[in-house]
Amino acid sequence: MSFYVTTPIYYVNAAPHLGHAYTTIAADVMARHHRQREEDVFFLTGTDEHGEPVADAAHALGIEPQELADRNAERFKALAPLIEATNDFFIRTTDPQHVAKVQEVLERVRENGFVYEGKYEGWYCPRCADFKAENEIDEGNRCAIHHIELTREQEDSYFFRLSSFQEPLERLFAQHEDFVCPRTRYNEALSFIRSGLIDVPLTRHRLTWGVPVPWDSEHVFYVWFDALLNYYTALGYAPAPATLDPEQAGDLTKTFWPASWHVIAKDILRFHAVYWPALLMAAGLELPEHVFVHGYLLMDGEKMSKSLGNVLDPFAVIERFGADALRFYLLRDVPFGQDGSVSTASFEQRYETELANDLGNLASRTIAMAGRYRDGALSQGDMDPALAEDFAGLPERVREHIDRAELTLALDEIWQRVRRLNRYVEEEAPWVLAKDEARAEHLDLVLRSLLEGLRSVTVLLWPYLPASAERLLQALGAPELSLQGAPFGAGSIERVSPIDSLFPKDRPAHGADPPGADPPQGAA
Repeated sequence: MSFYVTTPIYYVNAAPHLGHAYTTIAADVMARHHRQREEDVFFLTGTDEHGEPVADAAHALGIEPQELADRNAERFKALAPLIEATNDFFIRTTDPQHVAKVQEVLERVRENGFVYEGKYEGWYCPRCADFKAENEIDEGNRCAIHHIELTREQEDSYFFRLSSFQEPLERLFAQHEDFVCPRTRYNEALSFIRSGLIDVPLTRHRLTWGVPVPWDSEHVFYVWFDALLNYYTALGYAPAPATLDPEQAGDLTKTFWPASWHVIAKDILRFHAVYWPALLMAAGLELPEHVFVHGYLLMDGEKMSKSLGNVLDPFAVIERFGADALRFYLLRDVPFGQDGSVSTASFEQRYETELANDLGNLASRTIAMAGRYRDGALSQGDMDPALAEDFAGLPERVREHIDRAELTLALDEIWQRVRRLNRYVEEEAPWVLAKDEARAEHLDLVLRSLLEGLRSVTVLLWPYLPASAERLLQALGAPELSLQGAPFGAGSIERVSPIDSLFPKDRPAHGADPPGADPPQGAA
């Protein structure tokens, strides 16, 4: 089995913000879960470095586009390890191997008869790098996303015959109703297709910052077609994951293409759900299995956006709360696939009530009781059947949710058991049992069951809370992460070790720096 997940590649016209972290964390949760299933996994992210927005941002700073691309690509690279993302490759669209493959694939599209020369005129948003249809224009002739006035553009171009794929795309959506998820985004994409597809520009004539068109040196490829192809081109030159059989190394296309999931935000739905499959059909390439479209992180009711200036710095959030807390918050507080508001106050509340109290306190007191009452050593024996019943089928339900990219629902399934374990502590009251020698065997049963339940949920939480889960499993003497070992009762804990607080409550106050802290890397 192989699993290939991608984020969109991120524009380098400014530094990363929390929205980029959100998408990357979601893809990482999926990648980690599939590694737990012992599948061959490839996780791709990277930067989109061509196009008018990048060129304009560079010129505004008085530097060349390549310099800006180099500067901000490093910031995006720095973000990945800070949020504990385990991407297998980081692609840059200025990579010469990517450029060459883009030219090869789009030349094939032309040879297949889906490219012609013409002139394009329409309303254009330079920040989107996109011509807008009438239903995408707000009052005052403004971009619905960036709220800036659109400009009327006309230029010579080579066109992609998108209209040729009207019926093939309708068939695709009819035969694969999970091609785009969630269903609201599927309906949105299908509605766009049914409204009638028109041919779109494939090249730009008045720009020079882009992939050169091999059959006409006065043109570069329209940035979106260059960018979309990254998902395919990367496999041709990325190094193989360390877990891959050496015989499968080299060109990874045969192993991982087509992609299992493209994870994107809703503002780029049309390009991924309509243009992308049409382009692959035109090139004679297999289509991805799924496109998952998540909503926006909102601040003050607006999409978080560099262009709008309403961003929450992920570097600062991690500095205060830690990467695990950020990962948990974003996929717990905002239902994955929907829009959701974020704030420092909601971070603090979720951190204290669920991470520090529900999970952190459960882990601390359960391990402490095993140490106090049994010197950390557990007798072997049966588990409490009542608790076993509450845990029955949990790994399977988590797996089913993640197979549908329902990351928040999967996390909720796990968290219900975290809360069940806390109730179990109160119901059984080990501190009372410990006072009665006649109930020693029942205390052993309770401690075994509590620690086994804690181990089970921790294995399932690893994709969301990797650093904290690994610390906790080490303390439990059960470091195995495989999903096969996740069911309640599949483990065998013999001895536990003391553990410091997983989620300490004495975090620095909002706006304060931790004692002796340096500015977070990449935040300048």
